[in-house]
Order: sequence, then C-alpha cells, then structure tokens
Amino acid sequence: MDTEKKARNQRHEADGNTGKVLSVRELNHALLARQMLLNRVQLPVLEAIENLVGIQAQSPNAPYFSLWTRVEGFSHEELSGLLRDRQVVRMALMRSTLHLVTAHDALRLRTVLQSVMDRSLRGSFGKHIKGIDVEALAAAGKALVDKEPMTLNELGKRLGEYWPGLDHEAAMGVVRNKVPLVQIPPRGIWGEGGQAVHTSIEAWLGQQLSSSPDSEWLIRRYLSAFGPATVKDIQVWSGLTRIHDQIQMLRPS
Repeated sequence: MDTEKKARNQRHEADGNTGKVLSVRELNHALLARQMLLNRVQLPVLEAIENLVGIQAQSPNAPYFSLWTRVEGFSHEELSGLLRDRQVVRMALMRSTLHLVTAHDALRLRTVLQSVMDRSLRGSFGKHIKGIDVEALAAAGKALVDKEPMTLNELGKRLGEYWPGLDHEAAMGVVRNKVPLVQIPPRGIWGEGGQAVHTSIEAWLGQQLSSSPDSEWLIRRYLSAFGPATVKDIQVWSGLTRIHDQIQMLRPS
C-alpha cells in the first residue's frame, strides 16, 4: 500500500470526523504533536503520562528519557516521587509488556487488556499448564505476593511446593498474566537498582480493579494520544483483537 493511500485509510477508519483527508505530512505532524514531540510541553509529569496513556517501561530508565524529551524542566526526582507515592505504577499492560501508567489508568487498563494477557499465557505456556487449575494457581500466587512482595522467580519456587512437577516458569507465567502485578520501588527509581519485586495492584494501591472491560474507552484514549489511526494500528499498539464493532460505534451517524 502506498503512503498516500495509507494516509487516506487512516483518516477514514478511526478518526471519526468528516472533512479533508490528511496528507502523510499532516498525519505525521498530528502524531508528533499529540505525542508531545514537536516541542517540549509545560505540563505536570502526572498529566503528561496520562495524556500518553502509557510509556514503554521494559527498561527501568526508559520512562525518564521519554519524559525528559517531552516535558519542559523535567527532573527525575519528580517521576521517582510519583512512583514512591504510588501515583504511577509499572506493570504489564499493552501487548503484555511493561508500561508506566497513572495509578488511575492502571485500574481500568488492566481489566480491558485481560484478553491480551490470556492470549500471551496460552502462547507461552499452554502446553505446560494443560490440566492445571489456572484460577486456583493464580489465586494462590496472588495470596503469596499480597502477603510478601517477591520476585517472579521466588514466586515460581514457592508455588512449586503446592504444585509439584509444574514448571516454575509456567507457574510464574500464570500469575504474571492472570494477576494484575505491579513492580514496586526501588525498581524503576532513577539511580537505584534491585530486582523486580511484585505485588498485586489492589494490595499496592488499596483499590480494586475496574469490574468491566471497556475497550471503547481504551480506543478513545489511544486516538487522543496518537491521532487518526487504522484499526490495525490500534490492535498492534494494544494487543487487542476483534475491535471492529467498537470502532464502528465511534463513527458519526
């Protein structure tokens, strides 16, 4: 597909407005503007993170560089303070990869993306967990990390005491994908080290996850952060599938 045709498709598939078709140049400019990459913005760090929906955080220091690029006067102490104060968290979300998000968004995002986490679990450990009561295993894992935050390796070994013969990595995978785990400080704090230690988001924040998945909400958040997009763009970013109906409902009548 040539770039001009792709631009037309992006403009019409998910932007939801009528009017002129954006050129490739205009489309790229809109994306950079929404991502705060044309000029640094004067926003509180928490608001900037919320505007971006989530910041890739596979590397602990990556969000610091991402925010320094975008926010005027950014200091690493501000983000470190938000992590320590539990206003932002690091957890597996979009595409089942680690992201930095606001605590408020995390409680909704994790529910919407459970299907993505389930698919990741089946793809990585489906053969290893055949015949295992996955829900019981996940509940046992949650109880352990809520009582005492621990690394996934430690968790796998502990669960092996109750499920002898179960591969430790498979046990870890079940809890990682079925339980909304967050990595707690000092992991993710600038200048500090330490292994990735986990507990559940409910235990960390003292709040419950959203009870119902709202993919339409996530699609709107994506479009706000990234601008006009195709259905495939949204699927690739989030890991969600079967969202065509939700996209259709967002179109003007």
